[in-house]
Amino acid sequence: MKRIAKILGKWYAQHKRDLPWRKTKSPYKIWLSEIILQQTRVNQGIKYYHRFIEKFPDVDTLAQASLEEVLKAWQGLGYYTRARNLHATANMITRRFDGRFPADYQTLLSLKGIGEYTAAAIASMAFDIPVALVDGNVFRVLSRLYAVKMPITSPAARKEIQRLAAKILDPVDPGNHNQAIMELGALVCLPKNPVCNECPLQLFCRAYQSGRIKEFPDKSVTTHNRKRYFHYLHIAWQGKVFLHQRRQKDIWNSLFEFPLIETPKAVRPERLIQQDQWKNLFNGSDAVILHVTPYYIHMLTHQTLYVRFYQLQVSIIPPKLADDFICTDKKSLYDYPVSRLTEKYLQTVINP
Repeated sequence: MKRIAKILGKWYAQHKRDLPWRKTKSPYKIWLSEIILQQTRVNQGIKYYHRFIEKFPDVDTLAQASLEEVLKAWQGLGYYTRARNLHATANMITRRFDGRFPADYQTLLSLKGIGEYTAAAIASMAFDIPVALVDGNVFRVLSRLYAVKMPITSPAARKEIQRLAAKILDPVDPGNHNQAIMELGALVCLPKNPVCNECPLQLFCRAYQSGRIKEFPDKSVTTHNRKRYFHYLHIAWQGKVFLHQRRQKDIWNSLFEFPLIETPKAVRPERLIQQDQWKNLFNGSDAVILHVTPYYIHMLTHQTLYVRFYQLQVSIIPPKLADDFICTDKKSLYDYPVSRLTEKYLQTVINP
């Protein structure tokens, strides 16, 4: 096991990518980078990392910002629960720990939005605490290295991979070791076309030695994908538009959006105006549909969204629209944090 750690460390020193969060021991910057990279590719994440650090250089600055400011800075990264948790945790660290990250794995786990993987990353990379981490790359590398034939979604598989990760961990330099095995998964031990002839652990890899690389990790358990149909109403009235902030425990919580009608299946515009939600919103007021976009298809982890935007004109504001929505100048739309999907739509409307 020590030999594997030594080989990994040497390979990492020669092949690691030059990434900004690898040049610091700051737990704040390491935490931020790990949260960004949870659902974001490295190339895209770098620009957001720099932008976020420039706007919120430390945990106190982040805590003092409003949630809307944080969401606006996060706009485009998606999975906005991450941004809300960042803000909540920054406030918690400021209040409970005087603005300092706790140098303890278990205490890190108690912070909102910090699970086992992120806690291990901060603990090992910022504080040199010997805790092994497991992400998708590590899971793939170790499942092949030790030919772990268990469905990737099973608790037993997770437990076994965690045990193996801890077994080969370099206790002297756990931060670099953890990054090395993740880097191996990102650059060499790829999901579909692994570059086995460049792998420093080829001689130890049971899957490679038995010619069964494609069998690992075991993806025999599939997840259900939910389909949802969103109809956004871009309502114009005397140069104004209407928005509201999502509050339900669902995607895009705390972001702003146009009035929304969700249907269980795709419907044509002439059927949409017959929906109870449409009738309740307009209450008999005139609403002229000027334009309807094709469906935008937006893929999320466990659901697929089919989204259309309807440009509407009204001459009188319906009471429900006046009571339940913010009326704002259309030029101010970009001041509000919105989903990446809505941002893409606005770019075609305002800056075609």
